[in-house]
Amino acid sequence: MINLIALVTLVAIQDTSLAVIPRPVHMTRGTGTFLVTPATVVVTDRATRQIGYQLADWLQPATGYRLAVSGAAGTAARTIALRLDPTLARLGDEGYRLSVSGTHIRIQAYRPAGVFYGVETLRQLLPPDIFRAAPVTAVLWTVPAVEIEDMPRFAWRGAHLDVSRSFMPKEFVKKYIDLLALHKLNRFHWHLTDDQGWRIEIKKYPLLTSIGAWRRQSLVGQQRAYADTTQWVYDKIPHGGFYTQDDVREIVAYAQARFITVVPEIEMPGHAQAAIAAYPWLGNTGEQLEVLTHWGVDQNILNPSDSAIHFMQDVLTEVLALFPGHWIHTGGDEAPKQQWQASPVAQARIKELGLHSENELQSWMTAQMSQWLAARGRALIGWDEILEGGTEGLARNAVVMSWRGMDGGIAAAQAGHDVVMTPTSNTYFDYYQSQNTVNEPLAIGGFLPLDTVYAFEPVPAAFDAAQAAHILGTQGQIWTEYQRTPKNVEYMVFPRLIALAEVAWTPRDLRNFADFSGRLSRHLARLSVLDVSYRRPGP
Repeated sequence: MINLIALVTLVAIQDTSLAVIPRPVHMTRGTGTFLVTPATVVVTDRATRQIGYQLADWLQPATGYRLAVSGAAGTAARTIALRLDPTLARLGDEGYRLSVSGTHIRIQAYRPAGVFYGVETLRQLLPPDIFRAAPVTAVLWTVPAVEIEDMPRFAWRGAHLDVSRSFMPKEFVKKYIDLLALHKLNRFHWHLTDDQGWRIEIKKYPLLTSIGAWRRQSLVGQQRAYADTTQWVYDKIPHGGFYTQDDVREIVAYAQARFITVVPEIEMPGHAQAAIAAYPWLGNTGEQLEVLTHWGVDQNILNPSDSAIHFMQDVLTEVLALFPGHWIHTGGDEAPKQQWQASPVAQARIKELGLHSENELQSWMTAQMSQWLAARGRALIGWDEILEGGTEGLARNAVVMSWRGMDGGIAAAQAGHDVVMTPTSNTYFDYYQSQNTVNEPLAIGGFLPLDTVYAFEPVPAAFDAAQAAHILGTQGQIWTEYQRTPKNVEYMVFPRLIALAEVAWTPRDLRNFADFSGRLSRHLARLSVLDVSYRRPGP
């Protein structure tokens, strides 16, 4: 008897028309096709009605057909049915079953998110021109007959976007969210504050955006290219921008309609110079600083006073009202402690608490935020530096994002904390995509080719089942010191994020880079239609 997985693999490799990414768990090609016509009806139940309207909206521009959305098929000869099915609980909240014959397309799932992902797969089964925003003539809108049963491997399938170093317009953020949804990613990590810019309106503290959102100039080129700071060259062009709270609500609602949770990042105690420039008493020196104009790690960090902690909790109070998701990212990375070593306030706090180091002081501050968030039904997530002073005081629901390799994630999981694996070695898309950097956009350095991203395994080999259960998943990072425009961002992210999406969704034993490359070659036509700048795979 032929092994089912081997058979599915053979079919996928031989039949390049089924270029679905991420690769479904089970997929069997049938005979014939389903033809979408103006008379096709989208049939939904009450729970899937909005997804049905969304599908009709997506199909209309390219086909020119405004498909009816109804609770019953009526006399329609061809239907696309979207239904919840309680018997599919084994597929989880995001799994789905998709069946295509000559007369019917059926997408069934246990929860609406699964129906949505089934719709995203259906869009990939149609000709690439389905993604066009105007009618396309001389195209038959056919869907190959197929049986698919699918569900994700990991619950956290994310993508990060740094808008602090380079501000990105709201419309691009929405486009980015659309691209996440197309690839079945469900977490958008929005890096909103840093030394070089504060990007979210906080009504209680208006100087955060009137001052903190704007820097007077930016460093030109790679910082490491200069022999010393006296040789730095700046562009002398003011840079900035921020999202109003109405903008944020719009983006959060846009993401929710695509089953994406937005995870905002408000950095503390480091990467805080933009906030300190707005409110100097938040710092350790009392000096009036400017929003940072160069890159790298800066020594100006928040002071550990009660007033500074209450300030950040006031900020988070407004953040919680805007972001309904469970997780709030508080950064915690790259916080030099020289100023705390010289600060009477910091040293008094260390003595008062009986601490032994400045690292323990940062852990204490993180614990204050973690417990504060937990008391409000939320969870703190932070970079792996939040472990450096110990985990005592961290709420049990605190999550660690492991970026400096996987050791931090391993330690966190062993201590009982959930983890998102984000090591630079496999998930940092601000690294070069070629060793021939002359022909590539300026990047921070490093080398991360497509096959290395695809080869990533988020679960450490030595983990037992209990430890592995703490690995929530993975996500890709794009920092924007050198990616100054949306097109630069797209080029650095795609197609590497597509490879990581398959890592996050598809079972490890079904992943095959040659198979993925074949499907990707067709999938790039979809990106072209969507006006996505991407690096074509190859040397």
